[in-house]
Amino acid sequence: MPDAGKLTLEVCARVELGEFALDVEHTFALSGVTGLFGPSGSGKSTLLRIIAGLENDARGMVRFGGQTWLDSADGMSLEAHRRPVGLVFQDARLFPHLSVAENLQYALRRRRASRVEADFDEIVGIMNIAGLLDRGVQSLSGGERQRVAVARTLLSRPGLLLLDEPMASLDAGHKREVLPYLEALPRRFGIPIILVSHSVSEMARLADEVVMLEDGRVVADGPAERILSRESVDPASWSFEAVSILEVQVSEQLQSLHLTEVRHRGQPLLVPTLEGVVPGDTVRLAVRAGDVVVATTEPSELSVRNVMRGTVTDIDEIPGGPFATVTMDVGGTPLRATLTLHAVRELGIEAGRPVYALLKTATFDRGL
Repeated sequence: MPDAGKLTLEVCARVELGEFALDVEHTFALSGVTGLFGPSGSGKSTLLRIIAGLENDARGMVRFGGQTWLDSADGMSLEAHRRPVGLVFQDARLFPHLSVAENLQYALRRRRASRVEADFDEIVGIMNIAGLLDRGVQSLSGGERQRVAVARTLLSRPGLLLLDEPMASLDAGHKREVLPYLEALPRRFGIPIILVSHSVSEMARLADEVVMLEDGRVVADGPAERILSRESVDPASWSFEAVSILEVQVSEQLQSLHLTEVRHRGQPLLVPTLEGVVPGDTVRLAVRAGDVVVATTEPSELSVRNVMRGTVTDIDEIPGGPFATVTMDVGGTPLRATLTLHAVRELGIEAGRPVYALLKTATFDRGL
């Protein structure tokens, strides 16, 4: 797979689809997972199709790693099949008349590269689909179909992987099945990924950088923790609940309790069992601002198991309502809580005050 460390994707393109127009000028510094985030109808999937070469009416320029894919001013558009792009849709789009193995072999026949057999064994193993190879596509669950679809795309050895809401058609159980595999892709393959989603929890778990679209235009971009906290998002734009991202290290699997103990900068937390991790692994947890309770004195004898020490850094009143977002520094990480203005004033919560953040164990359900 190519080294994704310094790749850029430049897009300056426009397309009109009925009354909707997508007009984007943005340079993606591709490393890890870049999330395309925004409400339904904001243009996320259309932008992915322009990048992949599937929007014939697009005008402008698309350039990847110094190679021009689209330059309408010069009448140049590289055909979709010649772009080193792998695209996974939400409905998998496997060949229904072929077995799983035959679907994968189709991808191999379309490439001219060495290590084909080694690639096949490696990718089948990583996506955990060896037991599915002889099965027909129609017999697969939704989660199995998506794992096969991702494997087939990886076998084509793309330079850029595009995931168009790959879990939108899955129920909660199948999302929990697929998420760990998507999470491992950048680390295992070193391939840049652009992920389309309107799910805050998916963005929080998977994306390193987030580009936010609204009405066909980029309205914000930056690290996932900043965009998803709404720190740089216009309050008048799309409304979504602010989340904080905690990077934690796995300490111990408490199997009898169905819990995993993790640590954030030395502070222990208990979360529902994290599958596929061992002590020492680093994982990301998303915390909704509405799930955080704040105390000004150290609490005791509570059912809430997770209590983190922090310091208030900012209080942002939410316009036109009774709430405020309180930001705390917890071991160097911003943690946000949505509180009523009444509580803020009654408790004397202000910048610089030491506080305790209480988080229920159920808050950390990473399968949302």
